[in-house]
Amino acid sequence: MTGASTPSMFAPVSTPAFAIREVSFLVLAIATFIFVVVAGLTVYAIIRYRRRPGDDGREPPQMYGSAQIELAWTVVPFLIVIILFLTTARYIFAIEGRAPTAQALEVTIVGNQWWWEIRYPKLGIVTANELHVPVSDPANPIQTFITLQSADVIHSFWLPQLHGKTDLVPGKTNRTWIEPLVPGTFLGQCAEYCGLQHAGMLLIVTVHPRDEFAQWVAAQQAQAADAPAARAGREVFVSVACINCHTVRGTPANGVFGPDLTHLMSRATIGAGVARNTPENLRAWVKDPTSLKPGALMPAMKLSDDKLDQLVAYLVTLR
Repeated sequence: MTGASTPSMFAPVSTPAFAIREVSFLVLAIATFIFVVVAGLTVYAIIRYRRRPGDDGREPPQMYGSAQIELAWTVVPFLIVIILFLTTARYIFAIEGRAPTAQALEVTIVGNQWWWEIRYPKLGIVTANELHVPVSDPANPIQTFITLQSADVIHSFWLPQLHGKTDLVPGKTNRTWIEPLVPGTFLGQCAEYCGLQHAGMLLIVTVHPRDEFAQWVAAQQAQAADAPAARAGREVFVSVACINCHTVRGTPANGVFGPDLTHLMSRATIGAGVARNTPENLRAWVKDPTSLKPGALMPAMKLSDDKLDQLVAYLVTLR
C-alpha cells in the first residue's frame, strides 16, 4: 500500500534490530543443532533396531540406568540454558541501557483503539499513524527515543526491521529507541490483541535523509492553509461533531479523542493503514467509517451529500 517492504526481523535496518537478529540466529543455530542430534538418533534407532525377517519377536535384553547418559542429558541442557541466558541478558542490557544523547529525537506514541497518536514534544508536532524520523549517519549518529503510552487497553509497539516488541500498558510508561541506518519506508503493527480492529492498527515509519526530515518538520509546524474555495466546508467542519474529537490548528477545533487533522493530506493512508488517503476514500470514511473499518469508534456524520462534499473539499486542503 505504501511502497514499504514486507516487514521482517531478518532484514534489520536499525541498530537494536541488528542486535535482536544476532540473538535470534544464535537461538536458531542451537535449536537446529538439538533438532539434528535428536532427529538423527531417532532415525538411527529406527533403522538399526527395526524388526527384520527371522526375528522371533521376543523383546531384546533391557538396560536400566546409565550414569553417562543421565549426566549428558542433564549437563548439556544446563549449559545451553546458561549460554542463552547470559547472551540474552547481555543484549537486553546493551539495548535497554542506551541513554539518549543531546541531539536525540524525542517522540511520544500513544496507542488508541485502533490508531496511533504521535507527538514530537520538542518540535510542537502532533500527527497520527505515520512516524517520520531522520536517518542515522555513522559519522553523525542520531537515535529516536520513543515514549510509549496507552489511552485504553494493552497494545504492543512492533517495528520488525527497526526494533523488537514493546508493550503499551494503561497507566504505565515504557521507553524504546530506534536508529535507522538507511532511508526508506517500513511497516509496523500492534502486536497485542486489542479488540476487533487489532489487525487494522498499522504503523508506517518513514526514514528521511536529514535535509528531507527538516523539510517535513517545517511543513508540519505550519498551520493548515485555509483555501478560500473550501470556506463552506470549513464552516461545516466547525459546526458538527468533528471539532469534539479532532484538532485543526488555527480553527476552534481542539478535540483530543481522534487524530490531529491539521496536516491530514500529508499522510499516505487513513484509518491507520486500512485505505489510501484519497478524496474518494476520505469521503467514504467520513460518511461511514465502518464501511472501511468495521468497529471503528468514529461515528458516521450523517451529512447530506452537499454538506459531505463541502466537508471533504475542506479536508483535502489540509496538507
